[in-house]
Amino acid sequence: MKEENWERVTHTFLPICNRHSKVLILGTAPSVKSRENNFYYGHPQNRFWKVLAATCGVQVHETSEEKKTFLLSNGIAIYDVIESCDIKGSSDSSIRNVVPANLSEILNITGEVPIFGNGGTAFRLYQKHQQKQTGIPMVLLPSTSPANAAWNLERLIEVWGKELKPYLFEG
Repeated sequence: MKEENWERVTHTFLPICNRHSKVLILGTAPSVKSRENNFYYGHPQNRFWKVLAATCGVQVHETSEEKKTFLLSNGIAIYDVIESCDIKGSSDSSIRNVVPANLSEILNITGEVPIFGNGGTAFRLYQKHQQKQTGIPMVLLPSTSPANAAWNLERLIEVWGKELKPYLFEG
């Protein structure tokens, strides 16, 4: 391992949430493409936006502002479990020296909502650093990352939809 491949990454964009949020979805840390775009799930091969659009029965939105409006109008809050870390590129498996995100500000806005983890690394880090403080267990969802090749888009939509729809489309 060449140390020059490591980069210290600090989260630079705000959580997306409001008092109408019904769920909170947490990823790990912004990918290289997300950092370049200054917005969540910026890699074109990441299936996050396709999965959520299908779950909500809408077309995939293109711009960051459209995506933010889509999330808030559907009761979906998003952020990441990591405030800062050392990472190689966008590889969750390389993450080290984690400073966890403070989720209390988000939960003060949203109230005590169900929390979902986008992938195993987000799930493990949340359990390690944040679950004791929030008192809310996290539901593990399969990662929408292109690195999760074992899950095709249809399977992701099925599982994510099954878990999220009861909260998003109550009554």
